[in-house]
Amino acid sequence: MREEYSDWLVAQGYNENTCNTQKSHIRQIEKYYGDLADRIERGDLTSLVAEFTYTLADERANRDNPTKVAFSGRNYTRLQSLKGAIRRYAQFLSGDEDHAYGMGLEPLDGVEDAADIRLSQEKQRFALERDMQVALRENIAVLDPGLTIVDDGSERAVASGFIDILCQDGRDGQGGLVVVELKAGRTDARVVGQILGYMGDLIAEGDGEDVRGVIVAHEFDNRTISAARAIPNLTLVRYRIRFSFEALS
Repeated sequence: MREEYSDWLVAQGYNENTCNTQKSHIRQIEKYYGDLADRIERGDLTSLVAEFTYTLADERANRDNPTKVAFSGRNYTRLQSLKGAIRRYAQFLSGDEDHAYGMGLEPLDGVEDAADIRLSQEKQRFALERDMQVALRENIAVLDPGLTIVDDGSERAVASGFIDILCQDGRDGQGGLVVVELKAGRTDARVVGQILGYMGDLIAEGDGEDVRGVIVAHEFDNRTISAARAIPNLTLVRYRIRFSFEALS
């Protein structure tokens, strides 16, 4: 595993536990498959991801783990986590800074131009979405008491991106999948295409026989509200921020 991967994960805003989990996944895969960077840079990403693909239908059919990696526990959740780790590592190797928002860049001579201001706003939005994700992962029942998180604590990677939180309806592990997309502040209409893309990816992977989406935001634009009326398996949820105060003396 490349040494710089640790710094890259931190730059994405992942907490310490998530960083350690992602690095552990890569080390575990490389134990059985050798240097992943070499394979990915040779163009073997598609075949490698395919080998780690294991659907809910596979689980219902009680199919064995199709990979070389030995592990205990539920095949579906562990293989989805390992596949996501591969895609995340490939994103790092490609130099894609789409989710990094230029962390660490400072305005020249203290003068902010429009790009600097936009960058600062993006970083603030990104940090808030991370905070929202941490809070929901700690208590997903506040969103829906019937949900169970099934992505092993980090965003599930699919062909069109990374799902903020992937859940399953019902606590028996037999319900449909629920894609939860978090947006700080106000949405724009692109969020509908984004979440439908994720849901479509799950269908393509064989996991989407019964999949629905939930968009969580502080405020929704009119197009998103109108689109949600036409999509029966898409729900909009508004969050509220409450302040608490503690006297120090």
